[in-house]
Amino acid sequence: MESKLLLERALKKEFLTADEGQFLYENVPTADLMWIANELRQMQVPGNIVTWQIDRNVNTTNACTANCKFCNFFRHPKHEDVYITNMQTYKVKIEETIKYGGDQLLLQGGHHPRLGLEYYTKLFRDLKSLYPEIKLHALGPPEVAHICKIGGHSHEHALTELKLAGMDSMPGAGAEILSDRVRRLISKGKCTGQEWLDVMKVAHKVGLTTSATMMFGHIETIEERFDHLVRIREVQAQKPEGENGFLAFIAWPFMDDGTLLQRVKGINNNTSADEYMRMVAISRIMLPNIKNIQTSWLTVGADTAQLTLHGGANDMGSIMIEENVVSAAGAPHRFTANSIQECIKEAGFKPQLRTQLYLEREIPEMEEQLIDY
Repeated sequence: MESKLLLERALKKEFLTADEGQFLYENVPTADLMWIANELRQMQVPGNIVTWQIDRNVNTTNACTANCKFCNFFRHPKHEDVYITNMQTYKVKIEETIKYGGDQLLLQGGHHPRLGLEYYTKLFRDLKSLYPEIKLHALGPPEVAHICKIGGHSHEHALTELKLAGMDSMPGAGAEILSDRVRRLISKGKCTGQEWLDVMKVAHKVGLTTSATMMFGHIETIEERFDHLVRIREVQAQKPEGENGFLAFIAWPFMDDGTLLQRVKGINNNTSADEYMRMVAISRIMLPNIKNIQTSWLTVGADTAQLTLHGGANDMGSIMIEENVVSAAGAPHRFTANSIQECIKEAGFKPQLRTQLYLEREIPEMEEQLIDY
């Protein structure tokens, strides 16, 4: 293979094979990968704007049977610390979110053995009846697969009912690495990689906009990273005409602090800033049919996130008024509405508040401001 020819094809937004992408990743200098990725970013999202969002991650329950070895958040369903979030708590959290200028809840939780389709459709309807303007970016393919399994539903039936109940969009949670070899070792209780993709295909079919993710830097091989990217790209290529499908892709490094992977297997997060920048750039190159590439400031920090904005990323994601899962594994970084905008400006870009569908939002009057810490 010849790097120059592959980069020329990448600039034409051609689909590179997994082997071709890996060859570029392993042989092309970081600056060159970032330059190509930035050119592709300008083709897809022209200009000097970097988008950001205000939302809140609220966990429906911490009870989970998936037993992921990278997760410190979950509890066994019979554990004394298990909770299911009640409506009064949702009210408090939503009203705080509105005061902070937020327009959305990211609703996720564990694989609770008793919380099925009826529970979630009632929850969504109740939340929408109280707060019709709040968007519900909810669940994720493993949770949908779990709901289908315990209730005997098809993916299409479950997603149709969830959408009718008020689910506005679906995050790309639980992808990790789509290789079943990896999944058997780190998240055996979750759906297979293929079922994750199948749920997303159906979500796109019923008109739900979604995102796609990758958590890397643990036990996966470089080959498995590139297979993951190609499989996501293929699903996006199959989305119905006129649908967004995967509107964004987000990659982040495994957070290791206190996880079973670290304590039992000795697996640590050794992802350098350079490796992260290379992965963001190669994601833009390998996914020419996904418009937005989001950088993970939560896991890599502001300085590295700023650099990725010059190498393929066009979005900083949410300030995340609340986030419990990744933070429980050691992600220490925080932003406020003010500090995320300053960060974007310092990197040489113009910040623009957005919705989940990447539509512009005016910065709302905020009754309260988050405090930097």
